[in-house]
Amino acid sequence: MLVERGLLPAATPQAVRKVSDAASELVLSAMNFLGVRYRRGGSSTEDGFDCSGFTRHVFENSVGLLLPRRADEQARLPGLATVAREELKPGDLVFFNTMRRTFSHVGIYVGDGKFIHAPKPGASVRIEDMREAYWTTRYTGARRAPMEDGGALAGLRKTLSGYLNSEERGTP
Repeated sequence: MLVERGLLPAATPQAVRKVSDAASELVLSAMNFLGVRYRRGGSSTEDGFDCSGFTRHVFENSVGLLLPRRADEQARLPGLATVAREELKPGDLVFFNTMRRTFSHVGIYVGDGKFIHAPKPGASVRIEDMREAYWTTRYTGARRAPMEDGGALAGLRKTLSGYLNSEERGTP
C-alpha cells in the first residue's frame, strides 16, 4: 500500500525492503486504530488511547518493541536514531510541543507529510498533516527504531529492557 501511494520506493535492495516491510506493517497496524477514542492514560482499544499509549501499543504489537510509557521518555530512549524532518520515513516517531514542553506529544509518521496519533480529549485516533501551521510550529523532532529482524532491533530490545527495569527501580 505504501509503495502504491509513492510513500516508499518500489525498487529497493533486499535489506531495505525488510525495513520497508516492517515500517509498512507498523503503519498499517496503526491505521487499524483510526477512530478509537482518546483517553488520558489509555493504552488499549477497549479503554482508548492517549498519544504515548497509542505509539507504545502499535510498536509492541507490530514489531515487538515495548516503548516507555511517556512521550518524552520515548524521545530519549537509547537506541532510537534522531531523524531530520526532511529524512522522515513511514514508521518514524514524530514529537511535538503541545503542552509548553518539548516532546509532550507523539505520533507515527505515515508518509506524505502526515502522521497518525491520538490527539486530545473528545477526539479519536486520526491522521493529520504535519504541514498545517499548528503542527509545524510545535514540531520538536523525530526518532527511528531499527526495523530489521534480529541484529539492531534485538540489541534495542535488550537496551530497552534494561532502561525500563532501571526506571521501575527508580534509578537513572
